[in-house]
Amino acid sequence: MNDVIAPDALALHRALVTLDTHIDIPWPPGPAPFEDGPRRVDMPKMARGGLSAGCFVAYVPQAARTPASEDAAFARAIAMLDHINAMGRTENGITARVTSSADEVAAAKQDGVLAIVPCVENGFAIGTDLTRLAEFRARGARYLTLTHNGHNALADSCNPRRDLGDRDAEHGGLSPIGVKAIAELNRLGIMVDVAHTSRDTMVQASEVSRTPIVSTHSCVSALCDHSRNMTDWQLDIIRDVGGVIQITAVSAFLKANAKPEDVTTADFANHVDYAVKRIGIDHVGISSDFDGGGWFKDWRNAGDSANLTVELVRRGYDRGALEKLWGGNFLRVMRVVEEAAA
Repeated sequence: MNDVIAPDALALHRALVTLDTHIDIPWPPGPAPFEDGPRRVDMPKMARGGLSAGCFVAYVPQAARTPASEDAAFARAIAMLDHINAMGRTENGITARVTSSADEVAAAKQDGVLAIVPCVENGFAIGTDLTRLAEFRARGARYLTLTHNGHNALADSCNPRRDLGDRDAEHGGLSPIGVKAIAELNRLGIMVDVAHTSRDTMVQASEVSRTPIVSTHSCVSALCDHSRNMTDWQLDIIRDVGGVIQITAVSAFLKANAKPEDVTTADFANHVDYAVKRIGIDHVGISSDFDGGGWFKDWRNAGDSANLTVELVRRGYDRGALEKLWGGNFLRVMRVVEEAAA
């Protein structure tokens, strides 16, 4: 870390609205979020690391698609969203506020409180019942990741689950109900997240959605050839529809076959640089996937978040660019989605 630039970079970091767009929570409920404990993200670490906001996800793992398993997945998602909403409180001298709009996230920063944004990961959580999406929105959910590892009733994943009998592709992208689900997401004001989807699903989602799509935790294929990363032409689609890719801290997405200890902020910033040069500063952001597998040598937890800003400042990113990368672009899309809701 450059001793000359670091103090200015750290002050700048704390002045920004810094939004991490993908954070998992332990489930069943684990260490309390207001204790500085083993979680990579808790409220003390967010405060210490100058991380002002986070999208906390109700993650539902893929399972065999039966009515019973789909009901269980929905029940889990609802319970997790309720748990995320319960994080909106004051404890140990720290206040966190549940926010369900872009303006509320910005207001939380102004008020000096942490912003919690509820989200859902894996469309398996609704099975084939589109009415369940409204129940997610009623609990503040701001995006739905269409798939996880394994195809579901809505769409194909980039990582088929052979143990569940998945072929390379099942629907050829979106299923007919997946198309309807995107229309309902648009109506409700929930962002369409294509992280984890197959490339066909991603393309079709960009065509079907009335609002820009997002990829909340992915990296760049040109720098690391991984099924979870985005090719140049996918990046171009993100740009063309006004969306955003949130570069994430999963070591194997940043460097081929890398372990977290082998990856640094420089490797992360390389992906940011590449995406910015390819599609422009307005379409790139930052995420961690903390507590879901994401972390690396000098971004081990939310308390280290300023290290990213230091590296990006070293590379010449000014305040305006950092504001966009650290949440401004994502909040722009969120506003577009809010305004387009029926």
